[in-house]
Amino acid sequence: MNDDALTLRVLRATLLNPLIREFELARPDGGVLPGFEAGAHVRVRVRLADGSSDWRHYSLVELSGDAAARQAPTRYVIAVRREAEGRGGSRHLHEQVAEGDLLEVQPPKNDFALRPGAGRAVLVAGGIGVTPIASMAAQAHAQGLAVAMTYAGRSRALMAYLAPLEALLGSALTVHADDERGGAPLDVDAVLGECAANDVVNVCGPQVLLDQVLARAQARGWPRERVRFELFSAPPAEAGDAAFEVVLKQSGATLNVPADKTLLDCLIEHGCDPLYDCKRGECGVCAVPVLEGEVDHRDYVLSADEKKSNKVIQVCVSRGRGRLVLDL
Repeated sequence: MNDDALTLRVLRATLLNPLIREFELARPDGGVLPGFEAGAHVRVRVRLADGSSDWRHYSLVELSGDAAARQAPTRYVIAVRREAEGRGGSRHLHEQVAEGDLLEVQPPKNDFALRPGAGRAVLVAGGIGVTPIASMAAQAHAQGLAVAMTYAGRSRALMAYLAPLEALLGSALTVHADDERGGAPLDVDAVLGECAANDVVNVCGPQVLLDQVLARAQARGWPRERVRFELFSAPPAEAGDAAFEVVLKQSGATLNVPADKTLLDCLIEHGCDPLYDCKRGECGVCAVPVLEGEVDHRDYVLSADEKKSNKVIQVCVSRGRGRLVLDL
């Protein structure tokens, strides 16, 4: 186990709907766990379909708004969406983990904390992205902050925590169920159009939702800091992705990165020990200097000028357009 990892017992495992399973985790001795604030996540070690193990990020869910439940918790609650096309981590938690089992869990980290401002906290959740957003809503409500939330999903039956959010927020919650709108997706422009000049938008959900929010906010001339976000999964492979070659300047090694694999995974398989955290292109931890070549940037960290310069690559999501030489 990692030196800082916790060994936690599954006290309860509950199927919230056909796709989402909730886990309540605690120390075997019932002791106090490291505290957290809304927006925090833990990393859980999971078993993949090929028999290897990896870490997966899951936001902590705390809907009471009780400060003590965050500052000195005796349990963590996470919700896991089953990804049928994934590498098997979510299927492991859905199919193989039972109440009473022990899991290796790294302590909470928060890259998506709620930051009160002069205006409202405008919360936008898509699908399982509701987990950090729901906790933000509960914390904001408990602290008496102005909050407005939009929750989008394919259908109400698949929208976890909908009932407690409706009870908590009342008219401050807008629900968009695709099947009630003829399959039409959330109107992001309408959501942003309701924002006052000093409101800050916090969004979590699939990449398509995040991309739409960022694009429409940019079209309105909003500064980037007005939109705070977190993805709940790694960006999917894109049509037309091709293999590319990577030369590691310091070691002299050459790697071939297949179309269906990330550069980060290839570096790890080659025995490198790159820094990384989110594996979603959000945190910037996995940045590696680029000495030669053109990068297909897919991260949410670098500015337009930084991407144009081709001096750095976020190896967890970005790819090469042809041969790359990295300072590794």
